[in-house]
Amino acid sequence: MCPHSRLGYGLASAAFGLALAACAARADDATFERWWHDGKAELDGYRLHVSRYGQPRVGQAVMVFVTEPFSESRRVKVEDATRDPRDTFDALKLNFVRDFQTGIYDYNTMLSVFVRSGTFAPVKISFASSEWCGNVYEEMRIDPRTIAHRVFSYFDGESKSESLPHPAGGLLEDELFLWVRGLRHDPLAPGEKRTAPILPGAFHRRLAHRPAVWSQAELSRGLHPETIQVPAGRFACATYRVQMAEGRDGRFWIETSYPHRVIRWEWSPPVGAPAGLGSVDGGELTGTERLSYWKLNGNGDESYLKRLGIEPTVR
Repeated sequence: MCPHSRLGYGLASAAFGLALAACAARADDATFERWWHDGKAELDGYRLHVSRYGQPRVGQAVMVFVTEPFSESRRVKVEDATRDPRDTFDALKLNFVRDFQTGIYDYNTMLSVFVRSGTFAPVKISFASSEWCGNVYEEMRIDPRTIAHRVFSYFDGESKSESLPHPAGGLLEDELFLWVRGLRHDPLAPGEKRTAPILPGAFHRRLAHRPAVWSQAELSRGLHPETIQVPAGRFACATYRVQMAEGRDGRFWIETSYPHRVIRWEWSPPVGAPAGLGSVDGGELTGTERLSYWKLNGNGDESYLKRLGIEPTVR
C-alpha cells in the first residue's frame, strides 16, 4: 500500500517498504501537476459491451479526464477561481459516456465523478440515463462521513432523497476508474489484497434497478504485468480485480506507463444470476488523445472522433 492511499489501515514495516518501492515506479506529485494542468483533457474511446434484457449489446463509450476549479460549498465548477479562493479547490473530473442500442431504441448514460486532485477523495458523483421510456438523474454529495443522495426518476417509486453513511476506507464503485489509475501513488502494491466497504455504481444499479446499499469487496492487484492487445494497440498493463460480496467480478487492465490509462475493463455477473440482470459491462480502448475538446465544436470537428476510434452518434 502506498502512502496516502484511501484504503490504508497501517502496514507492517516490511510490507510498507515494498509499497514505497512500488510508488517509486509511479509518477510523483510534480509529474501529476505538469501532466494534468496543461490546459487539455484526456479523451479515451472504447468499444463497449453491455448485457441488457438478457442479450449482448455492442456500443461505444468515451471517458473524459480533466482538472478544473471546484466550489467547496456548491459542488459545481467555478468559472473564476480568483473570486473566492477559500471556497475553491482543484478537482479531477471523469465524465464517462456510454451509448448502446436495444432494438428500436438506444440508451445514453453519463456518469460524472469529481475527486480532490490532491487526495483523490470523492466529493460528488452524478449520473443520468436517457432512453425512450424516460429519464433518470441521481446525484451524490460526498462528505467524509455522510453522502447526500438524491434520485429523480421517471419510473414510479424510484425518486428519493436520503442520507447514506460513508464508512472509513470505503470506496464507491464509480470512483474505481480513477482509483485504479494511481495517478499520484499506486492504490495497491503488486500481489496485494485488501477488503473494503464498497458502494455499487450508478450504472449497475440503474440497469439492475437496485437501491444504493453498501457492500464489501476484495480488491487485489496481480503480481506481474500482462501484455494485452486492444483496438488501440498493444499495451503492458497492471491488473486489478474487484470481487463484490454479491458475486459480481470486476477486472481492470491499466497501462503500466504514465498516465496509466484504462486499457480494458470487464464486469461479470454473479454465477447463476437471472438473465437481464444488467451487470455485464466492459470496454476496450479504441483510441486516445489529449485535446482542448471544448474548443472543437464546429462543423467538421467530428473528424477528431476518428482518433478515438468511435463514430459520431448522428451523421
